[in-house]
Amino acid sequence: MQVKLKRKLTPSDLEDLFEEAARTLRRLPNPPGSGPKGYGSAWPDYVQDARHAYGYNEVRMRVTPSAADIAQMEACLDWLRLVSPEDAKIIWLRAEGHRWRYVCIQAGCVRQTAWRRWVAALATIAKRVNGGGGMFST
Repeated sequence: MQVKLKRKLTPSDLEDLFEEAARTLRRLPNPPGSGPKGYGSAWPDYVQDARHAYGYNEVRMRVTPSAADIAQMEACLDWLRLVSPEDAKIIWLRAEGHRWRYVCIQAGCVRQTAWRRWVAALATIAKRVNGGGGMFST
């Protein structure tokens, strides 16, 4: 996939793009039955209370992302392949809004090392995306 860039991306811009990609991924619809089946029955769920039988429960509004948002998310996910899997994990955990403590536990390093790897990975992606060549040339 090739994305046209209007200007050179900085690591700060990439941070915002990855956060937007994580929000877009959360907004994608996940219909019932799209995941693994596991244990269960073919019968519909039993309604325990009469007020829930007629749809009187809370309505949840869900905004689905546009095609441009999905294309940008896919580009961001492709950019994660430009760095090591460990660094990509740190970038994605931060994009999802996790605290540094959780990121450090998942990455298996101290906060300063995780932050250093996060900054270096964003700079590496910015350099490779902006530098032309490769699969993301402008």
